[in-house]
Amino acid sequence: MNYWWVNQRQTHRHEIGEGYMWSPKRQQNGNKHFSYEYMKHIQPRDIIFSYANSAIVAVGIAKTHCYSFPKPLEFGRAGIYWSNEGWKVDVHYHELVVPIRTIDYIDSLKSLLPTNKSPIRRENGWGNQAYLFQIGEPLALALAHLIDEQTVTLVSGNYVADISKSVDTIDLHIEDWENRIEESIRTSPDFSVTEKDTLVKARRGQGKYRELLLRREHRCRITGVDKSEHLIASHIKPWRSSNNDERLDPENGFMLTPTIDHLFDKGFISFENDGGILLADVADRDAMERMGVIGEDVPTNVGHLRDGQKQYLDWHRTSILLK
Repeated sequence: MNYWWVNQRQTHRHEIGEGYMWSPKRQQNGNKHFSYEYMKHIQPRDIIFSYANSAIVAVGIAKTHCYSFPKPLEFGRAGIYWSNEGWKVDVHYHELVVPIRTIDYIDSLKSLLPTNKSPIRRENGWGNQAYLFQIGEPLALALAHLIDEQTVTLVSGNYVADISKSVDTIDLHIEDWENRIEESIRTSPDFSVTEKDTLVKARRGQGKYRELLLRREHRCRITGVDKSEHLIASHIKPWRSSNNDERLDPENGFMLTPTIDHLFDKGFISFENDGGILLADVADRDAMERMGVIGEDVPTNVGHLRDGQKQYLDWHRTSILLK
């Protein structure tokens, strides 16, 4: 279990009320930021302390790993310069009846603060500027004792949250996102009926996209399955994140078995440009072995990749692969 401190400020009403965390993937200048990268480290059942208006206002349990998702509409003009697509984590929050003002307890907390990347300043308890911080168990327990016994039990790991349906929730969120994109394609005056049909079928890995991809990819890169009826025409840069040219580009894809497609789409695996298999740190090794991704008889390299695929994989490793 890991412990996190999230500075929600102007978005806390939306994030706590709707049960999520959301951050951009990059800074406005395109550079990485440690707090956005931390989103990829969150695991289900991690504990999250929500900080807003100079106080801890809620405690949450992460229900999911992070996943790529558009900026919430309810943010309005908040983060107006953020890119549209960022990282989202579903969270079950418990709002505090009495928020905990850190400036009132800084003397007892400052020795427990991280040496680097601290969420608050040790000299006065005011918040530092960044979205997400990782904190240690001693600080998490100290905060829990300031809140109530239920939170102490939670932070101590003596309470196991039921998050069994959370993955289904992710799929529903993504389905809704893709449905909105599909509807915009179907109602657009810019495409013929045939063009609309081609773009929509590519969402499910069907039609022209599948035909073109099968000419280049004849088997699953990991399992070696080469029967097309058992393979999914999977996008490297997901259909929902691609422009219309990318949605139909056969360089933007692999033929994968359903299990490998799931792992690739959710960011648990990716490929290096030399074909090496990458596993996210948050991926369960036992599960990966049972699903045929790692093991004594499993290749560690998926073979030669074309230049076009490498360009899309650069995006996948940055914008989909978890940490």
